Parts: sequence; structure tokens; C-alpha cells
Amino acid sequence: MSFDRLFVYGTLMRGFDHPMARLLAQHADFLGEATCRGRLVLVKHYPGLLLSDAASDLVHGELFRLRAGDELLRELDMYEACGEGFPEPTEYLRRLIDVTGADGTTSPAWTYVYNWPVTDLPHIESGRFLEH
Repeated sequence: MSFDRLFVYGTLMRGFDHPMARLLAQHADFLGEATCRGRLVLVKHYPGLLLSDAASDLVHGELFRLRAGDELLRELDMYEACGEGFPEPTEYLRRLIDVTGADGTTSPAWTYVYNWPVTDLPHIESGRFLEH
């Protein structure tokens, strides 16, 4: 089964002047704001998502429907340095997670989960990268 949705929570969101954010905007349809269970850490000038089962841990982001899913995901995997050929452990892993839209509907979507140690990284308490 192919999944064509992508949840983004950092520099790939609308409004960022970044080539990959522009690529996503050109090849995907914005479906709305969404959340997932998780926590955000500030890695450098970008965030990392840590998955969580706690209901109080929410990460806010945006949900997109990908028009050329497999091709676009390959490009994004390269950007996130987790595609084929990158040494493991990669900084991010692409994972299928449950995402809740503004209407309360939950559906599966791809996202990038942070995969390196987070011991000294600051937590973004609000779960919103734009508010850190």
C-alpha cells in the first residue's frame, strides 16, 4: 500500500524560504494544520521529532498530500540524509505515523523522526518549531 501524505514540523513547512520547502509546495497539496504525538528538540537551526505515547506530548505541523509521492519522498530522503547510501545511524528516519488533522480525523502519514542522541538538546516545550 502506498501512502501519499507527509507531516512536516520544521523547515519544510510553508513560509520557509528553503529550496526543499519550495519543492514540497510545488509538488504537494497543503491539507491543513495537524498534530502528532511526540516531542520536539532543537538540533541546530532545525528541529527533531521524538515520538511519544503520552497524550500530553504534541507536535504541531502541517499535512500535505504528495502528487508524485515516491519521487518526492526520494528527494526528501536525500535532503534529510536518510536515503540509500547514507552511513547509519542516519540523523533522521522516515516513518509512517498517525497524524491528527484540524478536523480531528487521524490518518497515517510519513514524517522524519530524529535518530541521534538528544541528551544535551533543548526541548521545544510548545511543540511548535515556529514559536521556539
